[in-house]
Amino acid sequence: MELETFVIHVVPLREKLQNFSQKLIENDADAEDVVQEIFLRLWSMRSTLSKYDSVEALAMQMTKNLSLDKLKSRKASGNEFEMLNLACTTRTPAEELEEQNSVEYIRQLVNQLPYLQQTIMRMKDIEGYELAEIAEITGSQIEAVRTNLSRARKKIREQCLNLDF
Repeated sequence: MELETFVIHVVPLREKLQNFSQKLIENDADAEDVVQEIFLRLWSMRSTLSKYDSVEALAMQMTKNLSLDKLKSRKASGNEFEMLNLACTTRTPAEELEEQNSVEYIRQLVNQLPYLQQTIMRMKDIEGYELAEIAEITGSQIEAVRTNLSRARKKIREQCLNLDF
């Protein structure tokens, strides 16, 4: 693959890869690092990219793997929720604290789901991917994606209904 072909087929994926990585690791700078690393890896393997059915699917899989590796290596700082910008100024501090606690609780519930369910739920509900796209990226059947998504949502819903705030 020559530079011109690479620019046409791979460079337009930058924003999609950036958004996907950012949703997984929740840090813009780390997500940018991941995307740059993916581009370097894709460039170094440009001569073999024609062997793949979908360069986009390959790039997404590489982004997922590298993002999760970066997330695992990063120490939990606990400051992510302090950086949330609560734009509404009409809420009381108690309401803001309640919302912050709810967000933290739901995030913990999602993190307790099996890995595949976490990934599918984030891709569908946060990223807005279609089921067929998720199936292609994860290497699963569409029905398996649908089932995992349903199970993940059901588990979160059941645990939220049992919540005593």
